[in-house]
Amino acid sequence: MLALAVVILISYLIGSIPSSIWVAKLKGVDIREHGSGNAGATNTFRILGWKPGTVVLLIDVFKGFTCSFWVSQLAYHIGSGPISVIPNWEVDPFLQILCGVIAVIGHMFPILANFEGGKGMATSTGMLVAIEPISIAIVTVVFLIVMFAFRYVSLASLVAAFIYPLLLLLLRYGFKVSIDGSILIFGAVVGLGIIIKHIGNIRRLKKGTENKVGSFKPAQGWLNKDKKQSVN
Repeated sequence: MLALAVVILISYLIGSIPSSIWVAKLKGVDIREHGSGNAGATNTFRILGWKPGTVVLLIDVFKGFTCSFWVSQLAYHIGSGPISVIPNWEVDPFLQILCGVIAVIGHMFPILANFEGGKGMATSTGMLVAIEPISIAIVTVVFLIVMFAFRYVSLASLVAAFIYPLLLLLLRYGFKVSIDGSILIFGAVVGLGIIIKHIGNIRRLKKGTENKVGSFKPAQGWLNKDKKQSVN
């Protein structure tokens, strides 16, 4: 249990790194006071442009990947090592899932940013790349198609979150890909969590007020509008 406690703590702290907030501060901006107010890669792209947005995206993806691929393996070298806490689940997939999920929770509720984080899509992607790269490669293609077709990052995220668990089922039972049962359950939980986190976006999509991705340039309009509102 000591091993599990240590990797959980490390994963949470890594997930809590508020990349969008720190990168935006280098530009003299509090990302939470502009655009959607969300401390994530999408809002960084919208407000600061593609360069800072890409940096934040890569950091957030790497957080999930690091925790699932590397931090999970530290458990084998701490104390007596990990044990299977759920019958008939393989230890390694369970550890990868556990560390990845904790990293996503850390991203959503970071202790380093007053528990006000992003929606977890990028960090979840990094975790999924470490756990089951085939499915995430397919989902990424679907995400990009939806995003460029409709210009809504939120819609693309929702579609990706919805089809991911279905794709895992198809790969395991339709194409006989070896996927541990714990990953199937995990895929459903993560997909549902991302959808719940996007409830506000779903409302805006229905109303037609959701922000589209129109350009990869810094959104001076957003910054100027928000400055005027703060003055008034």
